Amino acid sequence: MKIPQTPENWRKILGKENEEIFKLLNKNGILKIITDFNNQYLHWDKVRYKKIPKNIDAKYIWVLMKLFRSEKYYQLKFDGFNFKYTLLPSTLQQLHIFDKDSAGNLEIEDGSLSMRGRERFIISSLMEEAIASSQLEGAVTTRKVAKEMLKQNRKPKTYGEKMIVNGYKTLKMILEMKSIKLTKECLLDIQKEITKGTLQNEKDEGRFRDNNEIVVGDEMEVEKIYHTPPDYKKIPEFMEELCRFANKDSKEFIHPIIKGIILHFLIGYIHPFNDGNGRTARAIFYWYVISQGYWLFEYMAISKKILSSRINYGLAYLYTETDENDLTYFIEFNLKAIYEALMDMRNYIKRKQKEQREAIKMVSEIKGINFRQATILRDLMESENKIITIKEIQETYSIVYQTARSDLLYLAGLGYITIKKIKNKFVFMFTSKNEEIIKESIKKN
Repeated sequence: MKIPQTPENWRKILGKENEEIFKLLNKNGILKIITDFNNQYLHWDKVRYKKIPKNIDAKYIWVLMKLFRSEKYYQLKFDGFNFKYTLLPSTLQQLHIFDKDSAGNLEIEDGSLSMRGRERFIISSLMEEAIASSQLEGAVTTRKVAKEMLKQNRKPKTYGEKMIVNGYKTLKMILEMKSIKLTKECLLDIQKEITKGTLQNEKDEGRFRDNNEIVVGDEMEVEKIYHTPPDYKKIPEFMEELCRFANKDSKEFIHPIIKGIILHFLIGYIHPFNDGNGRTARAIFYWYVISQGYWLFEYMAISKKILSSRINYGLAYLYTETDENDLTYFIEFNLKAIYEALMDMRNYIKRKQKEQREAIKMVSEIKGINFRQATILRDLMESENKIITIKEIQETYSIVYQTARSDLLYLAGLGYITIKKIKNKFVFMFTSKNEEIIKESIKKN
């Protein structure tokens, strides 16, 4: 990833050449260029390559952009650091959508989200989030293999799989934490759960870093350093301030989703741990928005969208740091990822509602099975000859082992699925033979 160019001090440029700069505002099209660039919230590193009228210095355009931005900044002081951000019209529009959908009722073609099967939806989302968040930090495995591992509750075999299992357990833990206040101890517990059994030094689990040896850089180019975190001696103080910021209302209202994104940024910026900073930061974002009543975030795999734009994710940090700690870049990137995740979730819920209707219809047509059994059967019918285990059903439907076992054995007893024993373990599958038995059963009823 290329490090963006840090812009010159725009105030100094304005002080030296203000007459020449302000003359530009009288030229046709200049105000539109400035407005367009600011609506896109371009960094200087992008502006300097943009096509602008001849004989106009790009630095002058940048100065006017910054001048217009400065009138709309919200200031944020954080223990000696000065941050700022602005809310674009597009930002306010997205926040309105999130408020309407994520904290209220999600309105889609078939009505509001049914709570039937809610646990299953959440579990699938947590799996996707844990996988993507770990892959962002270097976990090497495919999504398919990782998800099967989580569903089957299989013991992880590799470092990457261990990262994913840790992330999944952490997200489930966070759902239980949504009504508590954030403390330093909570932060340490989250980092410990995320990094358990994956660090070179086990003592780094659940503790803040005690040195300044850590830098954020390019693993392929040792000399390319993107960010040098603050002095480790300040970390306990920073974390106290971060917890106060999370737990208390600010003097000026900060939208909860914006505040959650800022918490995400601050943990990445401070880098309080030797490892697990990124995963902890994203977990804290989830904790905060869910604790503020944005329940739909439990269903959204935002890290999956971040993973698909990981270079821009890194640039969002760098743009902020190289442009006077302007958080707008980081906020805008994350809002885009959240919006895309919400659109994915809308489509996901539509599919699930359709599946629910099919399962309900199946219950009415096949006598003697309940809704969950019908859903299990429908899923198996969609993946003919796919082998599943009792543990996979237990994890997928968030039920106890005995219930999962009883469901599968009951369906097998009716002849609707096939049971086999492989290496002293029962497995289940759906075959064409089972389909014929089901058709005959429906005819009889």
